[in-house]
Amino acid sequence: MRWWDIGPVLELERALFPHDAWSKGLFWSELAHARGANANRRYLVAERDDGRVVGYAGLAAVDGTGDVQTIAVAQDHWSTGLGARLLTELLGAATAFECHEVLLEVRVDNTRAQRLYERFGFEPVGVRRNYYQPGNVDALVMRLTDPSTPSTAAQGTPHGSQD
Repeated sequence: MRWWDIGPVLELERALFPHDAWSKGLFWSELAHARGANANRRYLVAERDDGRVVGYAGLAAVDGTGDVQTIAVAQDHWSTGLGARLLTELLGAATAFECHEVLLEVRVDNTRAQRLYERFGFEPVGVRRNYYQPGNVDALVMRLTDPSTPSTAAQGTPHGSQD
């Protein structure tokens, strides 16, 4: 992801997360940490052949722990394997950042995403109460140990997946 992707990413962000969408400033801040000698972020976009942004994802890495900051796929691209491909790229970035674990938060009511993460070997480790605002929706915290070793379930299901 580059600065010129922020506009189209924000459109998708607002369509998918209308009540708790990230701001333009937050995306700018994250991208500021994705370049240079001390970069500790990896952000990417998925585009159709016509240039339309249909997905994006981001990872932060600090002291050997990766954290999936965001991952989103346009609704008309659900069940195409795009979510799995984006997550695969983030786990590759976590490995490059020498992370020994990766954490993420997912809405407790987002079972589609939870199934994707479970296929990759993520396991629930806790709940953050009222994490998503407004709305006071809880977040399920999930953890993957050793992101350099992908789950065999994830390897075999990129096209028939529910992502």
